[in-house]
Amino acid sequence: MSGRGRGDGARWRRRRPLRTRLALAATAAVACVALGVCAAAFLVVRGALYRQLDLSLTQSARLAAQRNPDSGPGTLSGECRFRAAPACAEVVPADPGRDPGTPYLLPVAPAARDVAAGTRAPYYTAIVHAGHPARMLTTDYGKGRALQVALRADTVEDGIEQAAWWLALTAAAGMLLAALLGYWVSRTGLAPVTRLTATAERIAATRDPRHRIELPPPGRGREDEVTRLAGSFNTMLGELEQSLTAQRRLVADASHELRTPLTALRTNAELLARGDRLTAEQRERASLALGRQLREVTGLVNDLIELARDEEPQLLVEQVRLAPLVEYCVGAARAHWPGVAFRVRGPSPEEAVVVAGVPARLSRLLGNLLDNAAKFSPPGAEVEVGLVVRGEGGGGGGAEVTVRDHGPGIAEGDLPYVFDRFYRAGAARALPGSGLGLAMARQIARAHEAELTAEAAVGGGALFRLTFAARG
Repeated sequence: MSGRGRGDGARWRRRRPLRTRLALAATAAVACVALGVCAAAFLVVRGALYRQLDLSLTQSARLAAQRNPDSGPGTLSGECRFRAAPACAEVVPADPGRDPGTPYLLPVAPAARDVAAGTRAPYYTAIVHAGHPARMLTTDYGKGRALQVALRADTVEDGIEQAAWWLALTAAAGMLLAALLGYWVSRTGLAPVTRLTATAERIAATRDPRHRIELPPPGRGREDEVTRLAGSFNTMLGELEQSLTAQRRLVADASHELRTPLTALRTNAELLARGDRLTAEQRERASLALGRQLREVTGLVNDLIELARDEEPQLLVEQVRLAPLVEYCVGAARAHWPGVAFRVRGPSPEEAVVVAGVPARLSRLLGNLLDNAAKFSPPGAEVEVGLVVRGEGGGGGGAEVTVRDHGPGIAEGDLPYVFDRFYRAGAARALPGSGLGLAMARQIARAHEAELTAEAAVGGGALFRLTFAARG
């Protein structure tokens, strides 16, 4: 039963809104404090009133002893049945055989005989006298006697009861105020969270990430955790908006780039469909054009798939000797561009310039850079490839690969955009290509924690730097 009750309570709490739970928690916390303060105040007031009554009993006992220094056992005064009367007083011997013939006014306990005999310290007792609450002090009177004095405690009891009622009302008012403050705190403290929730729901309904959460003006000391959460959410929305914008731009650019080769494919396919009207030479030329265009479209689609993924596949990373890889890529570029001269400067293939990476992806990166340089190189010009080791060799230091051409170079206004997808500078629009090679090269570089930059080379042409960071 108890386990089921706890489970039901936990489920109830989970079903309540966060605002309700926060208000209840704040109310409970303040209520506990209010109850604790009121209980402590009640104990303090009760103790103070009883200490005041005990002080009056002590003074009454001293006064009775001074007035009756040698009295024998018996009653000294008995007016305490009235609220404003002086204290009752009587003398009690240690030996019960010495008791007087008349009964005592106040109750005599065995402890009073011990006080008279000197074997016990004085003490206070709560009694009932003449049907009213009273408090009695039993103290030593000397020569085997004890003195008992008593006062009515009605005033103290009434004061304690009155204090209890006032403190109970104070605690109730405190709990009510705590509930109101808890509700106000939950509404005020969770207002940014409410706006965040509304914004998230609006984005989910409209699929429009342009919405933002309104933040307080900066520099006013209001940078609390919820405000920082709202700011982080706005930043995330900005990144999401940029991502969606880039995705839409990629789709639009891809459809634009595919339109021309697909039109050419359809034209050649329709031409070959009427092959009986063509000569053998015309059919061969159309077939070659169709095959070339198919390869171009296939390469473009593959590049689009890799770029749309926006991250490199998690392949097996290994230690790659950079110098032999550069020589291999330059050799492939020479075969693909027989009219362009490639010159390599840097360490020999035997030197241990090692980086961590995927050889096939690094080959694709360098191949794209070399193809881009060869495409813009004028006849008779060289493409210069450099490999520089920074720091210690053997994989501990960094390395830098540079590819420089002697073509028209990169205009200053085009430098920030050369790595964008489908971006083609004015000098490149008449040349073959889709504008995806450099974008893919930067994506591969970032996946290998390398930096790829472009700049205008001194003396003309473009210079691309691929920098690998040093590894510990």
